[in-house]
Amino acid sequence: MNLRHTAALLILAGGIISHALNAQQLKRDTLNPAQVDQIRAAGIDPAGRIKLYVKFLNERAEKIKTLAKRGHNINRTHELDEQLLDFASLLDELGSNLDQYSERKADLRPAMKPLTDAATNWLQILRALAGEPGFDVARKEAIEAADDISGDAARIQNEQNAYFAEHKDDTGQQRAEPK
Repeated sequence: MNLRHTAALLILAGGIISHALNAQQLKRDTLNPAQVDQIRAAGIDPAGRIKLYVKFLNERAEKIKTLAKRGHNINRTHELDEQLLDFASLLDELGSNLDQYSERKADLRPAMKPLTDAATNWLQILRALAGEPGFDVARKEAIEAADDISGDAARIQNEQNAYFAEHKDDTGQQRAEPK
């Protein structure tokens, strides 16, 4: 291989790496900066943080519902795909928070009823949305994530009720302390 071919390969490889890095930087954030600040501020209040995720997911669900009613076109399809992907991603973030807080035995009970009610509503909205090739994969991922959250919320609510019935003096705690 001569020097010219080697240089061309290096330039091509650099371009591929640069493109991959740019694609990662262009990844959309699921929350806007104000929402991120609200989540950070609620970081010491597990139930409050869960309630914020529910609020933000409800807003997304309403946007998805509104988009579903619009006339079919490429822009609507693209926006629905993005909204559904963001919705599923936000559900995954919520699931991670639920796992972390429930393992710490934080008292999540004040947030669980609103979460279980919202999850039922999210599933209704997602299942009512007819699949289309442009966003069907994202729709299925969102339904799967909402199903997971619904099941997790019911399980955690039952675990929390049992735990706090047995440990009444731990009610309202943010983290279980070793005894």
